[in-house]
Amino acid sequence: MPKRSSARLALQGAQLAQAAPEVVALRMGRMLAAGPTPSPSDQREFMKMGAEKVAAFYESWLAMSMQTLRVQQRFMAWWLQESQRALQSGVLLWPGAGGALSAQAAGRAQAGALQVAASGLAPVRRRAVANAKRLRSRRA
Repeated sequence: MPKRSSARLALQGAQLAQAAPEVVALRMGRMLAAGPTPSPSDQREFMKMGAEKVAAFYESWLAMSMQTLRVQQRFMAWWLQESQRALQSGVLLWPGAGGALSAQAAGRAQAGALQVAASGLAPVRRRAVANAKRLRSRRA
């Protein structure tokens, strides 16, 4: 489970690392070219630049919150199932008891954290990649 999440997160991070500097460079060039009196088109682009950052932040925040809720629900369902099995076999189970179950819990927690991070990065990456593509095509 963590392998897929970490691969997805690494891919998103690499795409964002490539797109973000390109977008900054293209927009800075546009600002420099616009000078002290930007055209209406430039003004719209500059307003969009700020508004989309706020929107991406809130979208990212919501995605992470919802993913956290899903991860917690899955973890709790798993933990209750494992606790029920342990009780049926006469073993008292509690968090941090050690052994294979604790290793499984740690693995699930790690996978969940990666999923939350990937879901939060996705909206930012999506916007940055789309902006790079759009701004690149306007320049050509």
